[in-house]
Amino acid sequence: MIGLALASVSANSAISNWWWLQVIITVSYYAIPTMLVYAIYKGRDIPFQWMFLVFGAFFVTCGTTHVIETWYVWFPESLVSEFMKAITAFVAGSSVLLLLTLMPFALALPSPAKLEAANLALENEIVERRKAEAALAELAEVLEEQVKTRTAKLSRANAFLSKEVLERKKAKKALQESEAQLREKATQLEQALQQLQETQAQLVHTEKLSALGELTAGIAHEISNPINFINANIAYAHNYVEDLLRLVKLYGKYYPNPVEEIQEEIETVELEFLKEDLPQLLSSMKVGTDRICAIVSSMRNFSRLDKDGMSFASIHEGIDSTLLILQHRLKANGKSPAIQLIKEYGNLPLVECYAGQLNQVFMNIISNAIDVLRESSTSPVLNSQRSCPSIQISTEVAEGDRAVIRIFDNGPGMTEEVKNKIFNHFFTTKPAGKGTGLGLSISNQIVREKHCGCLECLSRLGEGTEFVISLPIRQQKSETSRLVEMQEAV
Repeated sequence: MIGLALASVSANSAISNWWWLQVIITVSYYAIPTMLVYAIYKGRDIPFQWMFLVFGAFFVTCGTTHVIETWYVWFPESLVSEFMKAITAFVAGSSVLLLLTLMPFALALPSPAKLEAANLALENEIVERRKAEAALAELAEVLEEQVKTRTAKLSRANAFLSKEVLERKKAKKALQESEAQLREKATQLEQALQQLQETQAQLVHTEKLSALGELTAGIAHEISNPINFINANIAYAHNYVEDLLRLVKLYGKYYPNPVEEIQEEIETVELEFLKEDLPQLLSSMKVGTDRICAIVSSMRNFSRLDKDGMSFASIHEGIDSTLLILQHRLKANGKSPAIQLIKEYGNLPLVECYAGQLNQVFMNIISNAIDVLRESSTSPVLNSQRSCPSIQISTEVAEGDRAVIRIFDNGPGMTEEVKNKIFNHFFTTKPAGKGTGLGLSISNQIVREKHCGCLECLSRLGEGTEFVISLPIRQQKSETSRLVEMQEAV
């Protein structure tokens, strides 16, 4: 509008020399929106920025209109002026409408006094916050100092505790090592005590057997001389009796009618019965003395002391001697039937061994078999499963240089658990007072350690039991010397 007025004045007054004034007006029109845009660019948080842009557009259109009006003065017939007037009118109307809508918001803006009061309140709040921050910083420093002090104390306490824990760990480790050593020593002492008890029991058992062997040998020696005397004289007595009976027969032939006193004596002594019974009596005495001589010989063979070390002996003689001693236990006894003995001897050569100790092994195994058969004879179930209790003994040569002895009984057999423990010291399945649990243990030791052999038990429940003894026929020289040293040490 200002430009239009100035343009009218200029035109009406026809003052063409005021061109510099037109330039200043035009520059002003375009400088105002330029500064508005710059202000919006620098102050991006200014409210109602779009309104500043509208004002800038209005000033640009006004300036453009002024330029066109000036041009119209020089060139009156141009339509550009009318077009720009229309644009200017549209922009002006739009600005008025926008100002009407913006007016409530503009009126709602706080006054400078309120802004000053708000600014003062903000400054006071900033001061308070700074004081609070200073107090917080001071408290933080105090707290940090306390934390440092507490941390130092905790570090010292932690170091002390770590040292104490380390010492306790060392003490615990030492205690564990000491406890392990004590346990090991206790185990060693327990094993030594068990070995001592086993050795003591074996020594007692060996001493008893040795004393029994010496006693048996002494008894056999003492019985041998008189029984041999009796046995030898029985033959002469038999001959003498036959001569006397022959003489009595001749006397009766040539003197059939003796005197009355002789006839009475003949009837008193029962001469006919005497002539028949006396030879039988002498024959039975001969059988008895032969039996006693065989028993004495078996006792001597069984009770060998083996003081001179190993010697070549007959295994069959040792078994027969053992069976002869145990023969009374094989016979029927009350409700127990007789035990059948089956011998299947092979062609065994003489075996280098301790004959007396092997006889002890045979005695232990066969005696146990007899005990089992006697105990099982009272069971009707087992009796129904077998025809007759029996013990079978067989021998053979195996691998060319080993003598094998098998002793089998058709008893009830044994479980796997019992079979695994049967050679342990003091293990027995017999009632208390009837077994020491040393027989098979000592037998195993005699076979394995003294003869470098093998003693094996084969048994299944309900199928009987078999002991297999395997011995080298000839002992190796190194093994023989070692066994002699062990025997001497014992």
